Amino acid sequence: MLANDLKKGDQVVMTNGWTATIEDNKRGNIRMATVEGYATEMGSIYIWDIQGVVLTAAQLKAKGRVNAWGF
Repeated sequence: MLANDLKKGDQVVMTNGWTATIEDNKRGNIRMATVEGYATEMGSIYIWDIQGVVLTAAQLKAKGRVNAWGF
C-alpha cells in the first residue's frame, strides 16, 4: 500500500508494534494519527513508521534525511 492510499479511519500497525488510527486524508510524509501505545495520544507520525507502507524514491530520501538527524 502506498502512503497516499491511507484514509481517515484506517487502522494501521506501526513498526514498534503499537496500533494507530489515521485521523486525516492528507498526503505526504507526515500524517495525523491516534496512537494506542503506553497511553492513547493523537499526534503526527512519519509514514515510514507504519508497517506495510511502500515508500517512493522521494520518501526514502526524506527518511534518510530525517534519520540522519537522529530521530
